[in-house]
Amino acid sequence: MSRSKQDWLAVARAAIEIEAAALLRTAALLDGELIRAVDLILAHPGKVVVTGIGKSGHIARKIVATLCSMGTPAVFLHPAEALHGDLGIYTPGDPTVLISKNGSSRELLALVPLLRELRSPLIGILGSATSPLAARLDVLLDASVEREADPHNLAPTASAVAALAVGHALAIALMRARDFTPEEFGRFHPGGQLGRNLMLSVREAMHSGDEVATVAPETSFQGVILAMTERPMGGACVVRADGALSGFVTDGDLRRVLTHHDDIRALRAEDVMTRTPVTIGPDATLGEALELMERRPSQISVLPVVDETGRALGLLRIHDIYLGHPDPGP
Repeated sequence: MSRSKQDWLAVARAAIEIEAAALLRTAALLDGELIRAVDLILAHPGKVVVTGIGKSGHIARKIVATLCSMGTPAVFLHPAEALHGDLGIYTPGDPTVLISKNGSSRELLALVPLLRELRSPLIGILGSATSPLAARLDVLLDASVEREADPHNLAPTASAVAALAVGHALAIALMRARDFTPEEFGRFHPGGQLGRNLMLSVREAMHSGDEVATVAPETSFQGVILAMTERPMGGACVVRADGALSGFVTDGDLRRVLTHHDDIRALRAEDVMTRTPVTIGPDATLGEALELMERRPSQISVLPVVDETGRALGLLRIHDIYLGHPDPGP
């Protein structure tokens, strides 16, 4: 085992710095060719076929996943398998994105005349603008790097990151060109937290009615504790006679009162509540609720839900966003 363990750390940090510099250079190299690639894909409705061999193939698969999630149908084509039947995935005119570090892969070069027969426009994400493959493309996106991240300048590291970044840039440019919305993004992610946050409203996940501890401003402190113990949702809505939210009491508020008051007998809900709590409306998305809870100096775990007039409707816990609101059944 050679060199010191601190040397291992040094080369690891240098690798990330080299890759970061490569990404900045890649961003600067983007030009009108990217716009041509977007126009070309938009002009050929259907799917985009992405192909590459070796490490470039792994990058191609990730770019396919990104394109699909952002509204551009895409599939991966293994260039070797393409010559043994997989060209059947094509509908004539489907654009192809070819990814290669050196642009000299025999598998990709063998594909080009076959793809031309299928009238496939060819977009390349290449590390060499002077390669044999580059000369045969309709659009060339430059993913060249000055060096790889390893000390011997061998392994496709910085070049792989650059190619992935160009693929992401293309997907995001297509997303903007298609005016792809967060709601559409949510429809493509129905089973994950992203989709849940984008598609579900607070109304669909909140607790209301008898599930929620609700007290009047004049309720004794002991009564507030009992209500929150019977309905342990992390907070109690303090509601006036007209139904408007007057304030909110959290479990933390209870602990602070018990810590700072020797005699709690005279205290009422209005003495211990937060008078201007952070609230949310029922039609907001769960993602918007999560922003309110987490994007603040002190995070909160429960939100009162109010309508546009300030009337208390219930509450939403952070657990309801991440874990879902169990169906109580009939």
